[in-house]
Amino acid sequence: MNFDKNDTAVVFIDPQNDVLSETGLSWPLLHESLKENNTIENMERIFKAAKAYGYEVFISPHYFYPTDRGWKFNGPLETDEVVHNEFGRKGVLTLDGFKGSGADWLERFKPYIEDGKTIVVSPHRVWGPESNDLVLQLRKRRISKIILGGMLANMCVESHLRELVEQGFEVAVVKDATAGPKHPEWGYGYTAALINYAFIAHAVPTTDEAVKAMERGPQ
Repeated sequence: MNFDKNDTAVVFIDPQNDVLSETGLSWPLLHESLKENNTIENMERIFKAAKAYGYEVFISPHYFYPTDRGWKFNGPLETDEVVHNEFGRKGVLTLDGFKGSGADWLERFKPYIEDGKTIVVSPHRVWGPESNDLVLQLRKRRISKIILGGMLANMCVESHLRELVEQGFEVAVVKDATAGPKHPEWGYGYTAALINYAFIAHAVPTTDEAVKAMERGPQ
């Protein structure tokens, strides 16, 4: 894939404390993969490159609200999230208690996300963008190619990849700008994700490769 700032955007999934901070609820399952991939540093490199070379950046966040406790059924990871109030907010229309919470952005990413230019779309409610306005926001800006990263590799990132491909976008997943859980029973999610990326994505570059392609621009 060639990247062109006129039709290519960076999309990061869940750059939030609960999956990236040492104080986050999912840190015990994720810290090894985050360290192995240098995920946080690589995400920041892509943020910096996008801002330096004029690529638009989109954030697809994950939030749970108190009313979501009324859901009558959930999958296994959803259940864990709801029980432990992962990505929890106090309400749809309030930011009370948001700053510094598990749902808030990782502090080192805030200069890039809160610069007044990054597009934060409505939250995806399970794993993929079917339940938010990411595709609409991309289409309205005539974006057709996506540089994808964020968390979790085998859940929200893979779900976004699948739906965006179905929607007709070309998608490159940056394989070391994501990470997956090492679960004692379910296995290593990152390995599962890499296998599926290879089958589905149009490219699976490293951060080095993605940043160089962003700098180089269209060929």
